[in-house]
Amino acid sequence: MDIIDKLKNEAIANNGINVDEALALFIEGADRPFRVMAAASEIREHYKERKIILCGIINAKSGKCPENCTFCAQSAHYETGITAYPFMKAGPIIAQAEQALRDGAEMFGLVTSGKTIRTQKEWAQILQVIGKISDMGLKPCASLGIIDYAKAAELKAAGLYRYHHNMETSRSYFPSVCTTHSFAESMETVRAAKKAGLTVCSGGIIGLGEGITHRIELADTLRELDVDSVPVNILTPIKGTPLARAVPLRPLEILMTICVFRFMLPARDIKLCGGKEQNLRQLLPLAIVAGANSLLTGDYLTTAGRNSKLDHEMIADLGLQATREATPLCHCTQKMMQAARRKTMKKKK
Repeated sequence: MDIIDKLKNEAIANNGINVDEALALFIEGADRPFRVMAAASEIREHYKERKIILCGIINAKSGKCPENCTFCAQSAHYETGITAYPFMKAGPIIAQAEQALRDGAEMFGLVTSGKTIRTQKEWAQILQVIGKISDMGLKPCASLGIIDYAKAAELKAAGLYRYHHNMETSRSYFPSVCTTHSFAESMETVRAAKKAGLTVCSGGIIGLGEGITHRIELADTLRELDVDSVPVNILTPIKGTPLARAVPLRPLEILMTICVFRFMLPARDIKLCGGKEQNLRQLLPLAIVAGANSLLTGDYLTTAGRNSKLDHEMIADLGLQATREATPLCHCTQKMMQAARRKTMKKKK
């Protein structure tokens, strides 16, 4: 039995491999990446069967964020040219949630810029929209920055299913990415959400200049926090940010990183998110082979994604099945939605 099979069996039997084993796997996989991907796929199917979860999001409040995250188009510290706007009215949010439902999304997330929600009016609007999304049959999610237990409990009572709060990167590399809030604050937010009975989605961005040891350290922290879903974003360099000229990761390195996450966090959902099309290019389907069992479908926060139909096609071509099938739209509705999408993305640019 070679080391890849040994670590695969250990991941299944012991609910994950340790930090040293993860590094050994990454090094071994440098010469045999497809062998590691095949093993990661076996682990995924052991825990997640052949099901793929689709999620949608909306940029419900854009720009003017006081945080200085080096990758972010919405930070007030950088001139990126994005459109800033306050928390959206309920109507457009619900319309986009309905589209996500038709696109086969199981979950739909409200995302707001800023460190936290500061006004009671805005908080009341958020709670109201969460209830409406839940009534539609979607699992409502929210990414509202730093929260405490009291806020988490209010969100739970309003019908929120999952709280999203990325750690972004490892504790040791975090000061290179953000200095306006601490890694400890983010950990406390995740713990508060868990304590309130919410499921938690927390991961990070790769390609920020960190190395594989930082990514392994992040995965170990996520295991410590017992998160339910791990979003993996790949940096899309944004003009005006400090990382605008960052060197892109090689597709095979991205795929090997996903493998390492699956080996370390075998029972968690691993969600492929922002930057997947641009960075993986023609190797995008291999991200599912490498261990991902969830996809963010449709558009992202300030950048365009791709048509959800392509995600369903990819899932079917891999012999897998989305947990919720898409509902076809009539031709007139399709044209109307496409026009609205083009208008929205034009404003974002």
